[in-house]
Amino acid sequence: MFRILANDGIDPIGKELLEKAGFQVDTNHIPQAELSEGLKNYDAITVRSATKVRKDLIDACPNIKLIGRGGVGMDNIDVDYAREKGLAVVNTPAASSLSVAELVFAHLFTGIRFLQDSNRKMPVEGNTRFNDLKKAYAKGIELRGKKIGIIGFGRIGRETAKVALGLGMDVLAYDLFEIPKELELVLGGNVRVNCPINAVSVEQLIKESDFISLHVPFSEKPVLGKEEFALMKDGAGVVNCSRGGTIDEDALLEALNSGKVSFAGLDVFDNEPTPRQDLLSHPNVSLTPHIGASTNEAQERIGTELANLIIDFFKNVKA
Repeated sequence: MFRILANDGIDPIGKELLEKAGFQVDTNHIPQAELSEGLKNYDAITVRSATKVRKDLIDACPNIKLIGRGGVGMDNIDVDYAREKGLAVVNTPAASSLSVAELVFAHLFTGIRFLQDSNRKMPVEGNTRFNDLKKAYAKGIELRGKKIGIIGFGRIGRETAKVALGLGMDVLAYDLFEIPKELELVLGGNVRVNCPINAVSVEQLIKESDFISLHVPFSEKPVLGKEEFALMKDGAGVVNCSRGGTIDEDALLEALNSGKVSFAGLDVFDNEPTPRQDLLSHPNVSLTPHIGASTNEAQERIGTELANLIIDFFKNVKA
């Protein structure tokens, strides 16, 4: 019997699929410092974003045959090294796309109607300064007719574009790879329509967008830094539901304080799980704690897809 350690958990549907296929699945979390010893009792490990599978752990556990990532990015896994060692490394890139895209728009709607600030102040001042707050938050805007720039046009970027198109926004897209000229939207009653996508340079995107959403893997150099913020429209909004480190947080705070950027929506941060306090307490920042893929539906899809990948791999492996 093959043993799987789901160190960051797995949806019950995925666990059930694996157990029906004859696997033993343990969901008891082993702390990172103890993994090199604890993992020796397993044939595979699945992780989300918390557990790191680096070279030293791979070397310490030659018994491991597969590493599974429940989600998209694999920054917490030394993928190339693992594959050089003959390990299978799998992930579930499509399962969480819609959930992340919807969170982008939760931040956008929050930012354009000042919800991040009103939700902080209403409990404290709502019954004494109601009319003052009403006046303060009376200059919201609509998304319809605005331009959203999407940097990174993979699965999540495309789902984000579909939501934007459905709201009547214009989409500017940039990616290192080819971008489709249009996307198909499925509307109510299974009505299908094709909507155009404007592929542009990253510089044009930054200059012309009313809102910018990042959907890129981790990079050593921030995608949005001081120079990029200077190019933006005055009052632009920025959302990051991709990876910490893709925005220069010092430059973002400077742009927020000067009014160059009207608001930011952040699901990811440089120093997780201890983000900087001046960013967390800024009145023009909408905040979530890295929950882009954390919906019931996404976790079910992730668990199911990951389980099937594991089952398919071990069909040809002798216990």
